[in-house]
Amino acid sequence: MDIISTSYLTEENNFVVNGKEEEEEGGKVEGQIKDENVDAAVQREQKPSWAPCFYYKIDREVYRYVGQEIIIQESVDTYGGMIWPGALALCHYLETHCEQLCLLDKAVLEIGAGTGLLSIVATLLGAWVTATDLPDVLSNLRLNLSKNTRGRCRHTPQVAALSWGYDLERTYPKSVYRYDYILAADVVYHHDFLDELLVTMKHFCQPGTTLIWANKIRFETDLTFTENFKKAFHTSLLAEDREGEIKIFMATCREGKKERDVTEELQDMLEKELREGEEEEQEKKIEEGESEGVKGEEEDRQEKSTEREEEERWSQSSGQIIDLKDEGYEEDEKDEREDADSRCSTADSDEDVTGESSSSSSV
Repeated sequence: MDIISTSYLTEENNFVVNGKEEEEEGGKVEGQIKDENVDAAVQREQKPSWAPCFYYKIDREVYRYVGQEIIIQESVDTYGGMIWPGALALCHYLETHCEQLCLLDKAVLEIGAGTGLLSIVATLLGAWVTATDLPDVLSNLRLNLSKNTRGRCRHTPQVAALSWGYDLERTYPKSVYRYDYILAADVVYHHDFLDELLVTMKHFCQPGTTLIWANKIRFETDLTFTENFKKAFHTSLLAEDREGEIKIFMATCREGKKERDVTEELQDMLEKELREGEEEEQEKKIEEGESEGVKGEEEDRQEKSTEREEEERWSQSSGQIIDLKDEGYEEDEKDEREDADSRCSTADSDEDVTGESSSSSSV
């Protein structure tokens, strides 16, 4: 959850220029003021003494968001003609979290758009925006949107009348009007249509839609609405200011209880299976690592044993070869001696035969 900085509420970032306009308009503006004062004095003289009398002036507020100067025409005679803290907080949040929210080419609906500042910022961020409010606010809303987005936006914003209530399926059927984001800022205050507001939020916040609501908590009824809002949607608190007065909620539609229970059960089962699978895989890796270590040690022992056996066989075979060689030498010498003896005996026998034959011949 983010902490909302209140620096964007100071005059350093957003400054106010009165409807009297700047000083360079000089005498023209002063003349207009004098004429207005004269007209007002004449009207006061014509009014009965019991008639209520109040004055209002149209102000021009200048803001800077998304690198653009935004000039808002507002009036104090209606709630929808003024800028409220929730709108400033949500504009600041959209600008500073544009990458996370990514409004580019998204269909966005603002309910209770008022002066249109929030819709202008969403449009400058690349969204396709439909700004809605009561019919008596639309002229000023359309003027502000047109002045501040013409030639600057990717999609031209639309303006439409929307009265909160229970019969929205007739004017805004769900099958036709589907949005990626629903935006609402300071739509909860001291009025008698909080139930209709919640019904309107539920109507437009369909599966796949994200509702972002910013509000300053002022009354006890605001807290009651917030509790009902949390019961109606899956909600999370995106940001709040340090005093805890301005809060920004994100919400998605809540399915039927039975479907939700089944969905949550399936999700829990999938998460459990995923955890078990990861644990099994980890255990398997550990076992494989241990078995590989044991296997490696066993292989080392077997290799060493095999080497020793080969050495022993080699030494034994070498000894046998040497013995065989010695025996072969002895047999060869014996054979040679026998051959020599046999040759000698043969020679002697030959001499005996020769001598006998010669003696017989001499006789």
